[in-house]
Amino acid sequence: MKRITTTAAGFCLAAALVCSPAAAATCDISTQSVNFGSYDTLDPQPLDGVGSIAVVCDAEAQFTISLSSGSGTHPARRLTSGADELEYNLFTDASRILIWGDGSAGSVTHTASASTEIETIYGRIFPRQNVSAGSYADTIIVTIVY
Repeated sequence: MKRITTTAAGFCLAAALVCSPAAAATCDISTQSVNFGSYDTLDPQPLDGVGSIAVVCDAEAQFTISLSSGSGTHPARRLTSGADELEYNLFTDASRILIWGDGSAGSVTHTASASTEIETIYGRIFPRQNVSAGSYADTIIVTIVY
């Protein structure tokens, strides 16, 4: 039996800042993409990866971090390579239950109050997807409201 593997490349997290005019703090955001590595289409186990979002403010601030749906929807994000798609998702928790999104379609946001916060993004590509070999990617927009 021939094993077909694909490489799911890390996806980019673009950052967007939204703040109210009365905000007492100034915050910056940086991201580390989730890189899943090689995906085996025959493996019955999901392929997990992690990335991070760092928020650094010049004073303590309460903020909410939300993620766009990228290619697909919050319940069913897609990594793409040409016409091929790999279903994956991003989560706020290591058990990969709470979908990190914008609060719609069953997704959740993350709220914190700090001057520096580093949050882990937990990613998962679901098993046994029949796709061609290639580099798969998605772009997620990270929004912080404070």
